[in-house]
Amino acid sequence: MNITVYCGSNFGDDPLFEKAARELGAWIAREGHALVYGGSSVGLMGAVSRAAIEGGAPVIGVEPAFFIEAGVAQHDLTELIVCDTMSERKAKMIELGEMFVALPGGVGTLEEISEIFTRVRLDMGPHECFLLNVDGFYDPLRTFLASMVDHGFFDQCDLDRCHFPRSVDELAHLVRSAPQRATLRCDGPLLAQKAG
Repeated sequence: MNITVYCGSNFGDDPLFEKAARELGAWIAREGHALVYGGSSVGLMGAVSRAAIEGGAPVIGVEPAFFIEAGVAQHDLTELIVCDTMSERKAKMIELGEMFVALPGGVGTLEEISEIFTRVRLDMGPHECFLLNVDGFYDPLRTFLASMVDHGFFDQCDLDRCHFPRSVDELAHLVRSAPQRATLRCDGPLLAQKAG
């Protein structure tokens, strides 16, 4: 399975973030999956990709040319796909991915996983997404999404398909139990109404 991982190009202020990135890359390799990610060698992107490479996983980087020119591309990738814009990068990572995971990151990571929220909501695929909630990093976002439910802008059944595991072990458990959740769908508003 191709697992698209979104994450920061910095390490952040918590050493648990890098630890989780390395554990995620190692788990992807150990389970025989492939990593699709943003192509960089720095920050959490570098940590998850190096761990996956060291574990023998296929690793596909998707990176705009201007980042490569800045010298931050990861080496030893199975494949590096070079694109012109950030929008093209995001579309290619979605096209290649079968499962989507966000590690901690900044506004770029938030933008990327937000598009996956929308695709989950509109049943465009994937059926679920995962935010690795290391040390409670994504607790404020989870609260904000719950507020959207309270105000009628998001359905609880859609929020239930956006998972916030606090560790790679918990993520692995969710992946193993995915077939039990595969038939779950929201019986809510029409698609046109859900688009907002």
